[in-house]
Amino acid sequence: MRQPDHGGNLAWAAALAGCPADAIVDFSASISPLGPPQSAIAAIQSQISNLRHYPDPDYRELRLALGHFHQLPLEWILPGNGSAELLTLAGRELAQLAATVLITPAFGDYYRTLKAYHARVLEFPLVSVESRVLGTECHLTQLHTQHSGLSTNCALLLNNPHNPTGKLFTREAILPLLEQFALVVVDEAFMDFVPPDEEQSLIPIVAEYPNLVILRSLTKFYSLPGLRLGYAIAQPDRLQKWQLWRDPWPVNTLAAAAAIAALEDREFQAQTWQWLPPAREELFQGLTAIPGLTPQASAANFLLVETQQSSLELQQKLLQQHQILIRDCLSFKELGDRFFRLAVRSHSDNQRLTKALKTIAQNSLDH
Repeated sequence: MRQPDHGGNLAWAAALAGCPADAIVDFSASISPLGPPQSAIAAIQSQISNLRHYPDPDYRELRLALGHFHQLPLEWILPGNGSAELLTLAGRELAQLAATVLITPAFGDYYRTLKAYHARVLEFPLVSVESRVLGTECHLTQLHTQHSGLSTNCALLLNNPHNPTGKLFTREAILPLLEQFALVVVDEAFMDFVPPDEEQSLIPIVAEYPNLVILRSLTKFYSLPGLRLGYAIAQPDRLQKWQLWRDPWPVNTLAAAAAIAALEDREFQAQTWQWLPPAREELFQGLTAIPGLTPQASAANFLLVETQQSSLELQQKLLQQHQILIRDCLSFKELGDRFFRLAVRSHSDNQRLTKALKTIAQNSLDH
């Protein structure tokens, strides 16, 4: 079975570990361990009888709920079959420009959609391969300076918080780039995990910038990746054009119902913001104490960890000896075999992981 490019491939992991898929503790997919919220499950159950009908092609109720959540008119919102579908639509538009700048290491799906439409890609590294130093906000300033001579017909595609580093760029750091590029697509798939008093979403300023598109996901924060639900926020004329490019009914009835319920579940949202910072810090400190591992600070629900041994070998040992799956970073060419990524999970799961990593580290020292 082929090595997966994405996290969350439990069938592949179970085959390698020689155990059932449900025995794997999955740290490879950055999904909250707190959900799905019961409100979303109840909403799904309430819609079973409506599966005999087509969804509303305009998704008016869902767009109204999203509009209420973000304080935007519904015309500024386009739901999709996961943010991946919307990224594909964005790729078609990005390819019409002279080039698209990527902040690297970049999410693999960015390359997929840009390659599908034969877009020209210009890479701007956030990581120095020589020094292994992870970049900070100053890199966006450098991007603004170094690429100021680019054609005004170029685009920028970045995510915030950045995947896989977990770095959070401030709104102020991104603003100059909105003036520089003809189209800026900001993937905010992990922004939900940043508490409201710290988040740096560009949604509040989208009305000021016709060239800005924001992609959001509802699957990670609410633990609903199997339902495939995301949405784009941009000026209405752009979203109307995208709507013409795609198949009808991209969002199924159950996903739409779950999304509406989840958006209204303020208790679940508050619980997540209360849980994540201490859980992430505990995992960070546990990893720091293990010889040969250097975790990076993160604003998201995952940690990027530098390792002195092969991440692929470490992944295999964790699977075969402990039934634990981590995300190797081989698909990020800037990181290679000396980094891996971990989702922040429950206290007991995090403890199980750090204990397993300590055992492997000790065994390596003994040999």
